[in-house]
Amino acid sequence: MAYPDPLETLIAAFEGFPGVGRVTAERLAFHILREPRARLLAPAIVSAAEQTCRCSECGNITELDPCPICRDPARDSQQIAVVSEPRHVEAMERAQVFRGRYHVLMGSFNPAEGTEIEHLEIAALIERVKAGATLEVILATDPDAEGEATALFVVQALESACDPTPLITRLARGLPAGSALEYLHRGILEDALEGRRPIHSRRSVQGRVAED
Repeated sequence: MAYPDPLETLIAAFEGFPGVGRVTAERLAFHILREPRARLLAPAIVSAAEQTCRCSECGNITELDPCPICRDPARDSQQIAVVSEPRHVEAMERAQVFRGRYHVLMGSFNPAEGTEIEHLEIAALIERVKAGATLEVILATDPDAEGEATALFVVQALESACDPTPLITRLARGLPAGSALEYLHRGILEDALEGRRPIHSRRSVQGRVAED
């Protein structure tokens, strides 16, 4: 016997989430039906959707546009850390090891889960670099297969579209392979930032500063 239509609709909604199959969707739906507190999920989703937006500068999730980081005059606007997700911004801010600004791609290259390069905010990064006085782009994507592939696409896009290309660095290999930024403690993030290495620099930062 099929489930009632309202329950099927709820299950189908959960199946729309990344990595959630039919069995997991059913488990979540039944949990909501038997746990009264779980019903707070619906108003929480509506509230988050209606009261947040994307920062027009960095792409992070915020209540006000631009976000507090982009509005902060004390942040180094010449240094941009490129991250995959908003939670990576939160992790780096929690560690208090970076004083530049961010660019959030809103995902990593992962065709198996339906995320292609065109879904990432790489074009917005290029326009931002072209419009500003960016001296360094720090690739702070996860040190896993998806993060490395994403970083490679970002490098190729910057090299082909920006002339001169800013200094491009990658977080040092002090990051454990296969780990995620949000689970790393302050010391690891600090070492990774301090030990970042150049990937490409068509013109040295020193030369550009001297010419200016």
